[in-house]
Amino acid sequence: MRANRGRDTGPEMLVRRLVHGAGLRYRVSARPERDLRRTADLLFRRARVAVFLDGCFWHGCPAHHQAPKSNATFWSDKIAANRARDAQTTHVLIERGWSVLRFWEHEIRTDAQNVAARIVEEVRRRSADALPEKSVEHGTEEP
Repeated sequence: MRANRGRDTGPEMLVRRLVHGAGLRYRVSARPERDLRRTADLLFRRARVAVFLDGCFWHGCPAHHQAPKSNATFWSDKIAANRARDAQTTHVLIERGWSVLRFWEHEIRTDAQNVAARIVEEVRRRSADALPEKSVEHGTEEP
């Protein structure tokens, strides 16, 4: 199993290049919350956006996952646990005020531009919401 990368996969690198090219900066494989033992593939702390790029095999994509025939019970349990952990992570982060974006590997492979555009849009939207309003005339904060 060592040959299976946990980070810096081809689809992940492609999305990172596109998002970086759009001018956004982010953390890679970082914990959104210190007490939560989960790492987002891309993390935008100020905007509070966590992005997870889920592999079709490891996360049980409904469209593409094919369970191995050997050791079927092990793999079935493993993928079910991964999916449950993903759902719990999403739930906890949303409760704590994060925006969580999840994309399947096949979405990235078929339309990485769209995936990157959705990430950029969400980060910019959340960043704009967090900024104090400025007066156009004086450039000062509104009360």
